[in-house]
Amino acid sequence: MNASELRDIIEWMIGGARSAPTPPQMMAECCERLVRAGLPLWRIGVFVRTLHPEIYGRHFFWKPGAEVETGTVDHNILDSPEFAVSPLSTVFRQGVEVRARLDDPASARFPIVVDLQAEGVTDYIAVPLVYTDGFVNASSWTTRQPGGFTDEQLDAIRSIAVPLARYIEIITLRRTASLLLDTYVGNRAGERIMGGQIRRGHADTMDAAIWLSDLRGFTALSDRLPAETVVEILNLYFDCQVSAIRDHGGEVLKFMGDGLLAVFPIDEYLGDEVQVCSRVLEAARASRAGVEALQFANGDAVERFRFGLALHLGRVLYGNIGGGNRLDFTCIGPAVNLAARLEKIAGRLGRTVVASERFAGISDGGWSDLGEFPIAGFAKAERVYGLYDEAPVAAAS
Repeated sequence: MNASELRDIIEWMIGGARSAPTPPQMMAECCERLVRAGLPLWRIGVFVRTLHPEIYGRHFFWKPGAEVETGTVDHNILDSPEFAVSPLSTVFRQGVEVRARLDDPASARFPIVVDLQAEGVTDYIAVPLVYTDGFVNASSWTTRQPGGFTDEQLDAIRSIAVPLARYIEIITLRRTASLLLDTYVGNRAGERIMGGQIRRGHADTMDAAIWLSDLRGFTALSDRLPAETVVEILNLYFDCQVSAIRDHGGEVLKFMGDGLLAVFPIDEYLGDEVQVCSRVLEAARASRAGVEALQFANGDAVERFRFGLALHLGRVLYGNIGGGNRLDFTCIGPAVNLAARLEKIAGRLGRTVVASERFAGISDGGWSDLGEFPIAGFAKAERVYGLYDEAPVAAAS
């Protein structure tokens, strides 16, 4: 092991590994430099847990002469029998090293040893990567060197684990902040906040298609069901909309009880109103079908659900609004207010999807004129449109 080269690698990592701008590139360069310094590495893995509602963690695998493999695992891995008997499970739970020399019969307790033997691996060590707050991630190191790792080589791996943990902690914190912002405020809003748009009053205007929906009969439903059941129903109901909205270029800004506010931005330079409205309508039809198919067993009865959706096109103010140090990144403006009024009209008319005259005039979706209605807070009445393929039903209470 070349001690001078090892120190250079450690200093490079402490300095932020600037020659490798992405985590996979950093891992590739680090492992290649370690091999040149005399560390006989074969398959190396780094396993990083994440703060994400769907993803338990990310993994990175390096082998000589190959691209770094990356992937994710969901939270179900915690219940898998394979993970329970993995060395990594011990590292995560106890924060200790786990070694499996393949010539040691005791290593047979780890099923992964069989796979490693098939690759010609002679030694395996899982090393904790400990953050400054004590949070533990893990790394695995293998070699095909006869006799396994030497004590000097193991010490080199342990010395690398410390700066590697710091590098991963910094990258993970930035990534976690981005993921949390995406999860709780939406992708575009998250990008703006990460970009420094954090002060109250920081706002921009944009043209967008506005989506405002509401679950019919929710008040009566929540009055007669346990709170836990209501939350479960809401999650199923929102699932019917969120994926359709995101798949068609929209961004969910806010959940308001059983209500949902989303926007589909219009590019001011492309002038793509027709394409945007077409995607919005596709998302609306997909959401309508999903909610119509949704049912929930309630004792001997089966609850079925309906929702109302108002679509409008207009200019919104998009930015930070709030009081003191508690802010919300959302959109406001007359266009949003009009969408909210239209959603109430949809309920009175027994319609699922309604649109303003401006949206229906741009979207070629087969609209029927439902009449002109006075709008509270607006001086002018608004003509409202409904889909041809939708018959009105009795409004839910």
